[in-house]
Amino acid sequence: MKKGILFIAGLLVFLAFSCATNPVTGKKTWALVPNSEIFASSFNQYSEFLKTNKVITGTADAKRVENVGMKIKAAAEKLLKARGTAGELEGYAWEYKLVDSKEVNAWCMPGGKIVFYSGILPICKDDAGMATVMGHEVAHALANHGQQRMSAGLVQQLGAGVAQAAVGGKSAETQALVMQAYGIGTQVGGMLPFSRSHETEADEIGLTLMAIAGYNPETSVAFWERMSSNSGGAKPAEIMSTHPSDETRIANLKRLIPKAKAEAAKFGVVFK
Repeated sequence: MKKGILFIAGLLVFLAFSCATNPVTGKKTWALVPNSEIFASSFNQYSEFLKTNKVITGTADAKRVENVGMKIKAAAEKLLKARGTAGELEGYAWEYKLVDSKEVNAWCMPGGKIVFYSGILPICKDDAGMATVMGHEVAHALANHGQQRMSAGLVQQLGAGVAQAAVGGKSAETQALVMQAYGIGTQVGGMLPFSRSHETEADEIGLTLMAIAGYNPETSVAFWERMSSNSGGAKPAEIMSTHPSDETRIANLKRLIPKAKAEAAKFGVVFK
């Protein structure tokens, strides 16, 4: 028992000193793995993905993805410069690729490696819709959400080791029940809410980025309404999902739009 307490105390000290600051929000976040390592892995994975998927080049849509991406990137640079955290963009290597796929999705890997699937373009409808998606995905990268998820996963694994050690002298049945409860508890009570908070944070930062880039953040609501209509079928309860429900997301966006417009006005961008 004494060894377990000492281990937990040591773990808490380690976590306290393994923090970084979100360059956009100023919040303290976990950073158990440095971005230098994460970026190297991310860039390699991105390169391999492009080799094994059909990248669309030279088309009007491919150019739109790149143009909107560059505007969102410029907005991110302006925002971080204003916050005094522009140095946090060191090591980013922005790329914007359109990939031929019916999947309605887009993503941004740590370090600024972005993919839009062609299947999401009809939902985007126009550049403002594309900026909604691009801002959201770039926000994940700026806020180091990949680093935070990796750190949370490591903490979950360490916690599992502590739980296993605590019941090591119990029966096999008791050990199995405890570990099952730990797994469900940390997933529903920890990892899933953590993921949903990242999505909400990316929505907020993304709104600000698209507004600074000159896209009216009010158009984001129409995009997410189209996404909601397109998804169809039964969806898991919000508590069991990695993302907020469509209703929650849209309500949050409507609440945050005035703030995004106010932020954009600081950079001389004003919407009627």
